Amino acid sequence: MKPKEEAITQGKGLHHKLKKETEELRKQFQAQLLKLVTSGFGLVAALAWNELIKEVVTIYIKPYFGENSGLVSLLIYALLVTFLAVLVTYQLSKLAGKEGG
Repeated sequence: MKPKEEAITQGKGLHHKLKKETEELRKQFQAQLLKLVTSGFGLVAALAWNELIKEVVTIYIKPYFGENSGLVSLLIYALLVTFLAVLVTYQLSKLAGKEGG
């Protein structure tokens, strides 16, 4: 092969390699961006649920134990959040298992 033809062949190989790496970078960027946006919305949803649960405890639990029932209210709040977290995680795991299998 002549030096000029060899340089052209190497240039085409390099171009193909760069194009492939650029495509991989684009895919990785999209995947990471999707994770970031999904996590952001998850945080917003969690904060909304947090406020709702706090209101439920304030409206329905505190009247039974009095206004000085901070510890009891926090315990009930923590139990509610834990129960919801376990329930949602369990349901999502089942859903993911069905989708994957």
